[in-house]
Amino acid sequence: MYMIIRKYTKVRSVADAARRAKSGVGEILRQSQGFRSYHVLDAGDGVGIAVMLFDDRESANAANAKILAFVQASLHDLDLGVPEIISGELLVDIESDGSSGIK
Repeated sequence: MYMIIRKYTKVRSVADAARRAKSGVGEILRQSQGFRSYHVLDAGDGVGIAVMLFDDRESANAANAKILAFVQASLHDLDLGVPEIISGELLVDIESDGSSGIK
């Protein structure tokens, strides 16, 4: 699996940005090959973090490009700025049902 983390550091309202992005980003992700999950974290002090999981790097990069374009076009009034992006292969995956995977 492959993970992309986007960190925005000057968000006026992470909750508002997440609410407004939910339908647009959700639609992009639901249509994206290899999509596994999407999570948004309000880290406080205007920091918002989005985490996406995909089957592979190619699927993740294709979806991430579409999402960044959506955010810039549809959420520009929130002045989110350019996110810090961290990505890579997921090495450990532990599920609540006890299953796990180690690379």
